[in-house]
Amino acid sequence: MTKRPGILFAVGATVAGLVTAVPSPATADNGARHTAAELSWTDCGTKSYPSLQCSSVSTPLDHDDPSGRQITLALSRIPHTAKTFQGPLLVNPGGPGGSGLSMAGFVASSLPKSVAAQYDVIGFDPRGVGESAPALDCVPNYFDPLRPDSVPDSLAVEEANRDRARSFAQACGEKYPDLLPYMDTVSTAKDLDVIRQATGSQQLNYFGYSYGTYLGAVYAKLFPERVRRLVLDSNVDPDGVWYDDNIGQNYAFDARHKAFAAWVAKHDTTYRLGSDPAKVEDAWYAMRAAVKAHPAGGEVGASELEDTFLPGGYYNGYWPYLADAFAAYVNDQDQDALVKAYKKFGAVDAKADNGYSVYSAVQCRDTQWPRLWNTWRNDSWKVHDKARFYAWNNTWYNAPCVDWPVEPLDPVRVSNDSLPPALLFQATEDAATPYEGGVTLHRKLRDSSLVVEQGGGNHGITLSGNDCLDTYLADYLDKGTVPRDAGSGADADAVCAKSPDPKPLTGRAAVESARGTGSGSRGSILHGLLGFRG
Repeated sequence: MTKRPGILFAVGATVAGLVTAVPSPATADNGARHTAAELSWTDCGTKSYPSLQCSSVSTPLDHDDPSGRQITLALSRIPHTAKTFQGPLLVNPGGPGGSGLSMAGFVASSLPKSVAAQYDVIGFDPRGVGESAPALDCVPNYFDPLRPDSVPDSLAVEEANRDRARSFAQACGEKYPDLLPYMDTVSTAKDLDVIRQATGSQQLNYFGYSYGTYLGAVYAKLFPERVRRLVLDSNVDPDGVWYDDNIGQNYAFDARHKAFAAWVAKHDTTYRLGSDPAKVEDAWYAMRAAVKAHPAGGEVGASELEDTFLPGGYYNGYWPYLADAFAAYVNDQDQDALVKAYKKFGAVDAKADNGYSVYSAVQCRDTQWPRLWNTWRNDSWKVHDKARFYAWNNTWYNAPCVDWPVEPLDPVRVSNDSLPPALLFQATEDAATPYEGGVTLHRKLRDSSLVVEQGGGNHGITLSGNDCLDTYLADYLDKGTVPRDAGSGADADAVCAKSPDPKPLTGRAAVESARGTGSGSRGSILHGLLGFRG
């Protein structure tokens, strides 16, 4: 893992040097207005996004056999309304396995109106996901409680987890033998080009979060001449796909869990769990031991507790809700509070079952994983000794790849010197896609620009209320401008101050938290689109 570059300079509102304009190719609009009818759009508006439209497009299951079996991709769109039309803007929330249909409405409503109006903002369910057909669900209810403890403190517990992961891989192979060989990032990237062709546009604008950054980088590698604008937020390290990237996550999520404990300690007058972060963390692990022995409400054991608090590593807006449940259990022996928190943040529904099936299918197919279980075991204990919060939980999440029934592909080398300037965003304390990944991808995409949220720990940082970040995003989509480092020597071309930490809940919000209700903030809505795990 690379050492963090020195970017601790001038962390005020913005640090930008020269601003460079991205050329707007004359081909960007050619034919787009006149051939969009190739897709038949119907109204499917919701209360939140009344102008949303829906469609679908067929794509080859095997892109090397374009006349063979076809599958269907579900699409959504907020159409452009401005006279200036900059073409389609495809948006992806990550995963792999994340549904992107509602993301079109979110992005279009979160961007400045004058900017969003210039694009057809298009969301899509990638192959195998959600409303696309066929959709994968290898083992329904796979994450239902109670699961074995993630930390295998006995051979029996380890074997129970191994059998569970092995049976998931076997079930996927038996249920989808015709689909699994074509569930991979390259195939999905080629699907993006099918969508582009269906819109009638000669070039594509793309905006991806998390895994969506890798998908965008792969698309750009395959079709560099088709890329017009490229926005990548919370970047996957392309050199680590996927085993090494997951090990990096383990350390980063442990650090975010410690940051959560420090925040709880800071607000000891509210939570009464102590003012020493280390003691707060000890109290959390004591809670873990307690629910391992006696699951809260009969359904929140040690693994379910980890699932409940893991979202706090993605988005600190969840911290007040998680802290309320933590304090209620420790101080008042309130098991119901923990169960409500689990159902709100950790429980898995049918949509998430589908997402996990696609996640496994794509990541296990994309690249070679260690096939010897001893490698996984030794690496997991090594990490656990230093970063125990997430190490084994993440191991079991990915363990079906040990026994995946389809031979792996070679990962795509995404280095690219044929693109217009791309715009990258990265938080320095991001756990799901650690900071070094953003720096690596920035170096691999020639002429790209990297905007850093200094000290930020959330995952998916644009369109979440940070005006500094969002100004760079809007300027790029509007005029094609990107910030340029003015000679500081750092990797960042611009630095924004982090969004403020949350405050404990008070009044009505505290009551809603106790009831297990509440809609969350703008940032949490975005995180709901991103999904958990990446």
